[in-house]
Amino acid sequence: MAKLLEPCAAYEMWAGTYGAFAHNPLMQAEQTVVERLLSHLPSRRALDVGTGSGRYLPILASGGARVVGVDLSRAMLSRAEAPSRVCADARRLPFRTASFDLVNASLMVGDIRELHVWAAEMARVLVRGGHLVYSDFHQVWRERGWQRTFRDAEGVLRAVAYEPHTIDDHLAALDAARFAIRAIREPRLVVNGVSAPVLAVFHAVKCGRMVP
Repeated sequence: MAKLLEPCAAYEMWAGTYGAFAHNPLMQAEQTVVERLLSHLPSRRALDVGTGSGRYLPILASGGARVVGVDLSRAMLSRAEAPSRVCADARRLPFRTASFDLVNASLMVGDIRELHVWAAEMARVLVRGGHLVYSDFHQVWRERGWQRTFRDAEGVLRAVAYEPHTIDDHLAALDAARFAIRAIREPRLVVNGVSAPVLAVFHAVKCGRMVP
């Protein structure tokens, strides 16, 4: 049985072996869906929340956007090869209101219990009509007792604690923050011989005038 660690402790330990690419089938499934959504969203100012080792920074910058990556783990940030990296809590971002026209957040809201607080902060830093694209572990993880695991530098299996959010939890938080849902995707993988949804990916727009 893998030892369960709180996210902050886990990421400090994981950072040394965490690659800046989609290094497992789940991440690959997530990135396939997210990249497709992002490809239709040209941006001038993009924020990558929970950037970790910076996997999405070059993807966001490829369209010409000025990109900032933010993460709570200094160890993870040290792995990201980008000039604009900020260590901060995603629930209290150190940016002015309406600073970005696009926010991306990959597989990080499972680290946050207060989903409504997080969604409200994403809305605050977005311009009206700005886009939010983010992913989370699907609610079937709790139903099936799955764990987020990794091996540390010594090869010991560790598990990362996470907050299970249902699709309804996400919809309620986004609605309270005045986001309009554009798309919900539920990528599937074959697990133990059975195809199952493993992720939930959301594309939402902050209500108001659309960004050109």
